[in-house]
Amino acid sequence: MSRENGTEASIVNAMTVDVEDYFQVSAFEANFSKRDWANIPCRVEANVDKILALFDEQGVKATFFTLGWMADRYPAMVKRIAAAGHELASHGWEHVRVVNHTQAAFRRDVLRSKNILEDVSGSQVKGYRAASYSINASNLWAIDVLREMGYQYSSSVVPVHHDLYGMPEAPRFAFRWSNGLLEIPVSTLNIGARNVNCGGGGWFRFYPYWFSRWALGRINRREQQPCMFYFHPWEIDPGQPRVHGLSVKTRFRHYINLHKTHRRLQALLEAFEWNRVDRVFPTSEQYYPSYRLDQNTVYKASEKDVLRSSARE
Repeated sequence: MSRENGTEASIVNAMTVDVEDYFQVSAFEANFSKRDWANIPCRVEANVDKILALFDEQGVKATFFTLGWMADRYPAMVKRIAAAGHELASHGWEHVRVVNHTQAAFRRDVLRSKNILEDVSGSQVKGYRAASYSINASNLWAIDVLREMGYQYSSSVVPVHHDLYGMPEAPRFAFRWSNGLLEIPVSTLNIGARNVNCGGGGWFRFYPYWFSRWALGRINRREQQPCMFYFHPWEIDPGQPRVHGLSVKTRFRHYINLHKTHRRLQALLEAFEWNRVDRVFPTSEQYYPSYRLDQNTVYKASEKDVLRSSARE
């Protein structure tokens, strides 16, 4: 199948899916009580099946960051993901942001979700992604908890300024925390004095497709780095129920261009090479730079960034 010409074809990028339904997003926390989730008709199975068909059509393997709540209620869906050769990783149990967890509750959450995903799929869970990328300078104790619970990598940081998430001082590319845990930030492009999110989600729906393709290609070409891209099953579902009582900003962010996402994903899958996170960023490799947080909450590199010069199969 055709892929983006030039250097892009020599670099493999990580494709990821955050498996949650529309009523579980952080922006709707005030609209849907977790106690009521089980009574809401769930659309995630049908949407995940569409995604699996799309990936199969394009010959793409991906990583599915899945809620433990989903694995508990839809084990057959989780088994279908694993049977298709995709990687399963944890997205926590109930999409609780780390900023709203105590350390003890977070420990229970990440262990419980890891255990059920492994029990249902029969495969090891190596990765974790925090709900709404909610690991930041105020809760870095979470990194130690993840390591203690047996996780090998995290994709919980976005190095941007944002009203709901972001750790702008963090590195843009994969690095190791001081305890050895690998962190793989969502892709951003440095433009002037700021980082611009180009790694998926609402930004993929907001920006025109040509910008996303250009930005990811620039990271591959100019910086010789693989990209980390993500989206949600509800983002390919323009027929999802409309939630009332939302602010103008929340309504805009959630519903913009839902009808275009599936078509854009098809184009993106054709334009670049994609694979699972554990294959694009193998945790056994030693070339990732390590970082520490100093007293001024600025990240310092302990070694120079090592550019990737070959594709990861």
